[in-house]
Amino acid sequence: MDLGLKDKVVLITGGSKGIGLYSARSFANEGCNVGICGRNEGDLERAANDLRSSGHRVAALKADVCNPEEAGAFLRTCEKELGGVDVLINNVGDNIGGNLAESTDEDWKKTFEINVFQTVRMTQMAAPYLRRKGGGSIVNISSISGWEPQLAGTGQYGSSKAALIFLTERLALELVHDNIRVNTVSPGSIIWPGGGWDDYRIKNPALFDAYVKNGFPMGRLGKPEEVADIVVFLASPRANWINGRNIPVDGLEQPVPVERPW
Repeated sequence: MDLGLKDKVVLITGGSKGIGLYSARSFANEGCNVGICGRNEGDLERAANDLRSSGHRVAALKADVCNPEEAGAFLRTCEKELGGVDVLINNVGDNIGGNLAESTDEDWKKTFEINVFQTVRMTQMAAPYLRRKGGGSIVNISSISGWEPQLAGTGQYGSSKAALIFLTERLALELVHDNIRVNTVSPGSIIWPGGGWDDYRIKNPALFDAYVKNGFPMGRLGKPEEVADIVVFLASPRANWINGRNIPVDGLEQPVPVERPW
């Protein structure tokens, strides 16, 4: 199926590893020119070299999108090097702090900053670029933690991911007349080499095996490329009648208590 993405410019925050990098690869395979940012220069350089091997243009900038100046620099660099913005993937996310008794006000603020406020800022800043191209698509990466308390890890993480799901529908309503669609993809537990779940599997093999057995009817955790496929489809013109929606990618994961790796 031709997704109609050839030569489109796709920006992915946190695109140097994990779901962001796998999404970048999938967009490049569709013929897109890709802009990525990340905070680790080594990861960013490796990712950029990997993506350039597809033969398409890649812009890579070391940037923390929680910093407004660096977020703006990322957008300007991609417009200059790639010719604008057609798609924005707000992929950056994290959890700061522990459970209620172990977390501080600052932990909650930082978690919401990286999961919600930077998404608002990136969307505000990217909207004029998308309008200049006649519209486009935004996909926010949330989590099934946004509605499954036992899968949330911490209150601040789950609450911020729930806020992101609500925010998506609100932004879709505000941007629809600019021909800009906004959707959310909510992954379940996803494993990739070097990621949090992979580290947990290595350090706690018995607990990991029990968690998979009890929590996953399909008998395994998800793969990042399975999330990336949905991200790419949602961003494409083939998904033009999907707007303001939240798409879980979780293999019917069940709430099983576990010490989560974040």
